[in-house]
Order: sequence, then structure tokens, then C-alpha cells
Amino acid sequence: MNNENFNLSEKLVSSSYVRQGLQARRGHEQLIRVLLQQGKCPEEGWSESTIELFLNELAVMDSNNFLGNCGVGEREGRVASGLVARRHYRLIHGIGRSGDIAAVQPKAAGSSLLNKITNSVVLDVLKFTGVRSVSTCFVVPMATGMSLTLCFLTLRHRRPGARYILWPRIDQKSCFKSMVTAGFEPVVIENVLEGDELRTNMEEVERKIEELGAENILLEELAVLCAKHDIPHIVNNAYGMQSSKCMHLIQQGARVGRIDAFVQSLDKNFMVPVGGAIIAGFDENFIKEISKMYPGRASASPSLDVLITLLTLGANGYKKLLAERKELYGHLAQELSALAERHGERLLHTPHNPISLAMSLNHLQTHSTAAVTQLGSMLFTRQVSGARVVPLGVEQTVSGHTFRGFMSHTDAYPCPYLNAASAIGITKDDITLCIKRLDKCLKSLSKEASAEKSESGPPAEDVEDQTVP
Repeated sequence: MNNENFNLSEKLVSSSYVRQGLQARRGHEQLIRVLLQQGKCPEEGWSESTIELFLNELAVMDSNNFLGNCGVGEREGRVASGLVARRHYRLIHGIGRSGDIAAVQPKAAGSSLLNKITNSVVLDVLKFTGVRSVSTCFVVPMATGMSLTLCFLTLRHRRPGARYILWPRIDQKSCFKSMVTAGFEPVVIENVLEGDELRTNMEEVERKIEELGAENILLEELAVLCAKHDIPHIVNNAYGMQSSKCMHLIQQGARVGRIDAFVQSLDKNFMVPVGGAIIAGFDENFIKEISKMYPGRASASPSLDVLITLLTLGANGYKKLLAERKELYGHLAQELSALAERHGERLLHTPHNPISLAMSLNHLQTHSTAAVTQLGSMLFTRQVSGARVVPLGVEQTVSGHTFRGFMSHTDAYPCPYLNAASAIGITKDDITLCIKRLDKCLKSLSKEASAEKSESGPPAEDVEDQTVP
């Protein structure tokens, strides 16, 4: 409804009522105007009616929704199912063009505008969550692993002679595969144990740089060394946006050293469906190179999901979720520590990890390794998801490389453990139920072990002692 239509409406309905409706409409339009002018996440969240009005306005700008459109090409935004069309708000053309995922589509002005606004809003969020000097970013419709691969492929074009990626070990398959898929040879840097905590082995990294040659290497992490040796540096910041500490480290790394790009997951940080990531950096030219490396058009779904989410929450709503997560991290630590003490275990001391916690399972290990793995199965069947049991001595081969002690991020961690995370969106009820069910599982396993020990009888030497007069 434009002003002319509102004026015509006054012939049918009382002008005072129409003016009231016009004022209400202008309230929605003012929010949209500020978004387009500033390109920032609004301080306060929008209502669903404002968001849907905005998305519908974008959709009518795409050629597949033109009233008189006559499409005779091979891709005309045709959709057979009305349900599918409504699911995507009739934004069917996707984002980008064959040569650049960030390019504008001539026949999809609305979808192109969606893409630009989403990238701008996400950039604002990256800044207010801690990386204030980040210069540019874009949402890519791939999860973290493939997004890392896209970064590595771009660096391959810049450094065609490079063969290796120095990779401080983290036992996550997609991260490792992202390097292999890009045609590089990962050089695994084993971590060093400091107390309960694993830390990057800086001396080994420097030794490998000297051994392999800086010109042959791409490096993940360690910004100062990268700057010193002129080595590209990609940071896997998968769920780091929800941690002010992680974001501060990236900001500091870029300030004192070198970070070429950092990649974060949309689902882990914004509570949207799996399938998207943010690639960000401090050099606009390099990030633009990465966007041009993406072959073909791309799905707009991840961009649409994260934009709807951020417009719903607003900057204040998102900051509130981050604050709640941080507070609940402390609560989870207290509850897990108390539970561990009741069962003869302890909370592992890992002060540099602001999201995940771990509890030893030494007592369970004395019964059997099977009891440790059984705990993981018991928790899963009792609907405790995300809690990960890490037994000792697991071997796993990923893309031809065999990892010993897989899932523990080192060949021989001193003890088996259970890992739990205080991630964005977690609630106090989640923690309460998890601790309650974990407590029951541990009691059940301890009871089973005691029963088995009783049935087997005393040790042989004790039996002989009992027969002596």
C-alpha cells in the first residue's frame, strides 16, 4: 500500500481509520528504512509481521514473482510445490552468479538485496562480539568444513607451490578432511599437556617451519609466527562467536600478527539449521577472492535463516543469549564438579576453554573400558545429547592418517573423560536434567560392577587363606 492507495481507501473507509493504518504501516517501513541505511543489526528485535512484510517486499522484486513475467530460460525460479515456495518466501533464485557468490543477479534484485543485507548485518555482529577490526565477510551455504576447503583452494591459487598445512591437532574429521580435499598434506602438530589442558606445541611448529620451508606451508593458528614467516593463516572459529574470549583472541591475533580468514558456523552460533558458515577477514581483496572461488550460484536459505534470526533477536537479544550462555557455563561447571566428587571423579582443569568442560572417568575405567563406552550409550538412550564420552586408546583413520587416542586430541591423554558444553541456547533445565540422568547412569554402572565382582567371588589367594585352619 502506497500513499495513493491509502488516499483511495479513504473513499471506502473513514479517513481517520485509514490514517491510523497508514501510521502503523509507516512504523514497519521506518524499521526497514533504518536497516537499509545503516546495514546493522537493529538494537531491538522486529515483530514477525515486520519481518514478513520485508521479505515479501524483497520477493516481489525477483522476476519469478513479476505479474507479467514470461520466462523462457533454463533457470526461471519455477517451483512445483506451493509449500516449497512459501517455505522460501518465494525467494527462489538463490544468491550470486556463476562467477561470484557475492555478485548481483539482474533478474533477482530482491534475493541480491537479501544477500547484501545479510552480509552487512553479520559483519556488524562480528564487530560487536569482539572482532572490531574485521573488514568484510560473507555467508556461504556450506558448513564449516567445506568453507575451510574454499579458503584453502583460494590460497592454493595464491601459493601454487605450497604443499603442507601445519595443523595443531584437533580431533574433528571435517576439519582434517577440509585440508586433504583442497589438495594439501596436513602436518599434524601434536599438542602438549599442561596439567589437564592441551596446548599448542609452539616449539614443534617453529621446527616444522624450518624443516619444510615457509614458502611450502599454510598455517592454521599462531598469528605471530605466520606474520614472522609470511605464512597464510586460516582460523577455524567454528563455534567461537559465542565466546568473547575466542573473539578477543582473533582480534589480538590480527593486531599483532597475521590472520587471513576466520570461519564460523551459522548453526552453532545462531541456532539456525545446519548448512551455512561465515567467512570473514581483514583483507577485503582476499575475502573477495574466496567468494569468487565458489563455483556457480548458491542457495539463499542460510542467508535467509540467519537474517530472520538476527532481525527477530536484535543486537540486544543476541547479546542477552551470549550473557546467559556465559553464566550457565559457570553453573554447569559447579554442577559437574559436584557430581564428579560424589562419584570419586573430578572436573578437569581447563581454564583456556570457555565453552566446554570435562569430567574424569577414572573410577569407571577401573571396572572396564566397556563401562566407559557404555556410559555414552546410556546417556544417548536417555535423551542426553551432546555429552561425549572419550575412552582411552581409540584409533581412527581419517583420509589415510591414523590418529591414536582419537577424540582426546592427543595420543595418550591420562584418563578417559566425559565432555559437555555450555553452548548458546542452553538452559538451566538442560543442565539439571543432564546432571540428574548422568548421576543415575553412573550409579547404575557402579552397581553393575559391584554385582559382577560379588558373583565372581574373592581372588584366588583369598580363597586359599580361608581354607587354612
